[in-house]
Amino acid sequence: MQTDRQIPMRLLVAVLLFPWLTACALNPATGKRDFVLMSETQEIGLGKQYHPQIIEQYGVYEDPALQAYVSRVGEALAGKSHRDDLIFRFTVLDSPMVNAFALPGGYIYITRGIMAYLNSEAELAGVLGHEIGHVTARHGVRQHASATVAGIFSTILAVETGSQTIGDLSQILGGALLSGYGRAHELEADSLGAEYLARIGYDADNMIEVIEVLKNQEEFSKQRAKDQGEEAQTYHGVFATHPRNDERLQEVIAAAEKYQADAPAGSNRLEYLKAIEGMIFGDSPEQGIVRNGSFYHSELGIALAVPENWRIDNQPAQLIMTSPDKNAFMQLTVNDLDKRETPEQYLTRILSHPQSQQARTLEINGLPAYTLVAEVNTNIGRRPGRFTVIFKDDRAYLFTGLARDNGDLSRVDEIFLATATSFHTLTDKERKLAKPYRIQLYTVKPGDTYASLAKKTPFPNYREERLRLMNDQYPDGEPEPGTIIKLVQ
Repeated sequence: MQTDRQIPMRLLVAVLLFPWLTACALNPATGKRDFVLMSETQEIGLGKQYHPQIIEQYGVYEDPALQAYVSRVGEALAGKSHRDDLIFRFTVLDSPMVNAFALPGGYIYITRGIMAYLNSEAELAGVLGHEIGHVTARHGVRQHASATVAGIFSTILAVETGSQTIGDLSQILGGALLSGYGRAHELEADSLGAEYLARIGYDADNMIEVIEVLKNQEEFSKQRAKDQGEEAQTYHGVFATHPRNDERLQEVIAAAEKYQADAPAGSNRLEYLKAIEGMIFGDSPEQGIVRNGSFYHSELGIALAVPENWRIDNQPAQLIMTSPDKNAFMQLTVNDLDKRETPEQYLTRILSHPQSQQARTLEINGLPAYTLVAEVNTNIGRRPGRFTVIFKDDRAYLFTGLARDNGDLSRVDEIFLATATSFHTLTDKERKLAKPYRIQLYTVKPGDTYASLAKKTPFPNYREERLRLMNDQYPDGEPEPGTIIKLVQ
């Protein structure tokens, strides 16, 4: 409703922003005043709020000795940080992704995926120190502050246009966790991480070493993604050039050398390698294992064939399959059955009694099932989808197949049905295939090369490249006799 006494827009902006514009706090790491919107207590509460979601998404790697080792290294760094009074919590995640990240309030995460490519305790400390730097410099909190202001302006815009577009905190933080906080903040985290390394006795230059490992991993990931038509997964990929050629990075690392506590210690390479010996590489049994065109889950006792050449994203709560052209998707989720109902009643209930087509009762490899085609709302509009539910051991296994374009469902519906109908109880022979790969230590013998050692690995492709990456000798290094390296068996 229009009136003659509307508040001018610029005055409204000033009124809404005044409390936040005065919310500047002294940054404990830099000594400068930062624009933030929460106290330290609120910051810790934010991390505590999101921590269970991280655990649910990735899962904790169940190895108490390895968890304790990582915590010991992390706590030594945190004890020399600019927020030594903050309680830091370190968690190794059960994920093959090459990643590490931090939540506000001192929650630090590192995946076993990235640990497989590190080769010393000093490199581990470099990764943890970098993430501690994000916390001590309050990068997550500052990201939250910027997002909140953007939300305020979106709210103001909504007053004028009727459009509501307020940012979601979890999406904003999630983007930063996976892709980094931008060049300036990543360099600041590297600088702080190098300082903390030096303060506990490691050479600050180890920060360069770990960034080189991650840069090599990034280059390999990009090449493999290009070959396979996928998107590359990288860890905080902000360096366009090799780290040794990045002048600004060299400057911030060199500046940390003045904090060297004693003569630089060794890298503790052997101690680190022993700590990760036996660690799972790739998929874990808890999440199911994709191997040779099939998905095996020993704990659930199930198996199925995955579509040929489709990308498989194996997550703790779901299995996502994507067609090579990215125009079709299939998802498998599992839920406990808490009602006495048939597969038809179950599917009809969760889809809210849809207008369905091609609905029929099935028996899939001795298991009761039901399938139908129905239109559902998606983030790209209403689309027809193929839904198939299978009951096994008081659990409902739901296959959802969707095509990006309306007319494409018929093109891929046969694949959706074939995948669902391949579902079966895991056989004894398949149970042996469901065992995970693990990292093993190996003493190099005269005449060994990565080409010869690659024959002993179970990698389906890029065998030599993967071994060189894992042992910090990418792209063309060779192992020296008598040294200990990592293999996967």
